[in-house]
Amino acid sequence: MGGNGNAGGRSPRCIALVGPQGSGKTSLFEAILARAGATHEGTEARKTVGDTSPEAKNHGMSVESNVASFEYLGDRFTALDFPGSIEFQFDGTAALPACDTAVVVCEADEKKLYALQSVLKSLEAAKIPHFLFINKIDKAGGNIAELLSTMQPASGLPLVLRQVPIQEGGAVSGFVDLALERAFVYRPHAPSELIDIPNDLAQFEAEQRFSMLEKLADYDDALMEQLLSDSVPSRDQIFADLVTEFKRCQICPVFFGSAEAGHGIGRLLKALRHESPFVTETAERLGLGAAKSAAYVVKTIQTSHAGKLSLARVLAGQFSDGGAVYSASGEERISGIFSVSGPDIKKRGPAEAGEVAAFGKLESIHTGEAISGEKGFAAPDPVQQPKPVYALAIAVGDRKDEIKLTSALAKLIDEDPALSLNQDRETGEMVLWGQGEMHLRVALEKLARRFGVKAETRRRQIPYRETIRKSVEVRGRHKKQSGGHGQFGDVVVEIRPQERGEGFAFTEVVTGGAVPRNYFGAVEAGVRDYLSGGPLGFPVVDVAVTLKDGSYHTVDSSDQAFRLAGRLAMVEGMPKCQPVLLEPVAAVSISVPTEATAKVNGMISARRGQILGFDARPGWTGWDTIEAHIPEAEIHDLIIELRSATAGAGHFKAEFDHLIELSGRVADQIVAERAEQRSA
Repeated sequence: MGGNGNAGGRSPRCIALVGPQGSGKTSLFEAILARAGATHEGTEARKTVGDTSPEAKNHGMSVESNVASFEYLGDRFTALDFPGSIEFQFDGTAALPACDTAVVVCEADEKKLYALQSVLKSLEAAKIPHFLFINKIDKAGGNIAELLSTMQPASGLPLVLRQVPIQEGGAVSGFVDLALERAFVYRPHAPSELIDIPNDLAQFEAEQRFSMLEKLADYDDALMEQLLSDSVPSRDQIFADLVTEFKRCQICPVFFGSAEAGHGIGRLLKALRHESPFVTETAERLGLGAAKSAAYVVKTIQTSHAGKLSLARVLAGQFSDGGAVYSASGEERISGIFSVSGPDIKKRGPAEAGEVAAFGKLESIHTGEAISGEKGFAAPDPVQQPKPVYALAIAVGDRKDEIKLTSALAKLIDEDPALSLNQDRETGEMVLWGQGEMHLRVALEKLARRFGVKAETRRRQIPYRETIRKSVEVRGRHKKQSGGHGQFGDVVVEIRPQERGEGFAFTEVVTGGAVPRNYFGAVEAGVRDYLSGGPLGFPVVDVAVTLKDGSYHTVDSSDQAFRLAGRLAMVEGMPKCQPVLLEPVAAVSISVPTEATAKVNGMISARRGQILGFDARPGWTGWDTIEAHIPEAEIHDLIIELRSATAGAGHFKAEFDHLIELSGRVADQIVAERAEQRSA
């Protein structure tokens, strides 16, 4: 059918389920599969596809994407159910660009509006058409129009109500479809039943339908003229406008229901079937409309039997087992093609445009990358990984298991690029970074369960520095006689402080050949040897050393002797220079709902931070951005407190800014801890 299909019909579509944590995305995922006949209907029996990992079950939440395919009225779909927790959201963020449509699952809960706003903003920025599905409508109270008015500030697009609820005895028993002008009552885990529009609802339905048409008319001059002249637009015209404006991301249609009860599922499925874009339109959005062969990797899976699998949405062409694929990383060859449904992975034939399939053994390909069967493929830039906000030093009890640990972590990071690992050269620590405490906890649980690696963690060491406050002149002499040639090096140096940020400088003002020029480099090397750990135990910065005098022996002097003499001068002189501890301070930008700004200001002060100012967050209604300087030592668990204060919505970015002197009890404690570490 034109550009929409494979041989034999319309191409499969890919639907993303997104939304705040706890809104019921996985319940909706299961309800959709059940209604489509892909699983068994019924509240308990159908929970067989989503959140099957032990980690998801243990924590009662999605910690990774769920995927399953189904058919509905002859159309094929793949549904991707993404985690709602901000700590695991990158699992969905990386995959969203390849989806045709998103269903944003939410609740009638004002406390979750800011988390909802974050989800909607990301979809709007990526220009992904999206519906809003208000879940748990059976537990919501109040007027649906008032509820929509409360939710509107969270969306940059007009929220267009597509249904109004029918209420009996204070409970929602059905709905009126505003586009069809038909009423339906819910049946448990079954299609709704058509009824006449209740008399007491007729006026409200007419008002809401006119409101829907007004919002559509904002983008359709012909419809606006009809409304102004009291002409009645045809049903076909209304649906055509709904489809066009939805695909152009001009509106966000709103449906409601109850995933647990199976209510509202059929109407949502029909909207997905009739209004969702096809894969050709998605390829155009990604800049791949002209590609003859293209796919987008939505997820990486490390399996114990099949090895690495790259779950990919095929955007154009066909991919076969053994076929070559090209990416920014180079050329690879597919080793097996698989279908994925929840925990079940099965071998399958070639994957065609619109389908989601797993490609085996593409070792250099990562989540969020595009691939092609064509050489010279111009791939779009991969999705940017989120900056980490929480870290732990990680180690194993037995050093011989370190290779096993790093290998296992590499596989976890390949699956979840929101994790990262770095080796701190100064402390020797391996540091695991992520999006929060739960994010790292789940990673550690996977390490133990899947790879048999039980790791120990602790707070990472902060990269403190030290410098000096006063100058001193000191002699360093190395003399050793043990038969044959001896060792002799003698220097006089001046050690003095530099301005903050000027670093280390070495100069010489020796006269009369007291120290031969060919030994100057050795003296500087000896001074630098010392700088890795000063009197307080930390690397020394912002110090200048001048070689002023010394003496040498024509036979016993050597580079090594003068290098040792230079180091000895520093050992002797540095404790006399009033050493002082320097702590790193980060420039922190914190984004929070305005109602939490005062609380966050107190949080910053309690962490020895300095508030630089705050302003309204550009483009975000009801949000502030606070700029501050906070010591790095105080940032470790900042994200935990911040999310607690903002119902999970707040976040921050931090980058090293400068070093500042630290004294008093806090400094004494840090120095004592370092001394204990060095003696251990």
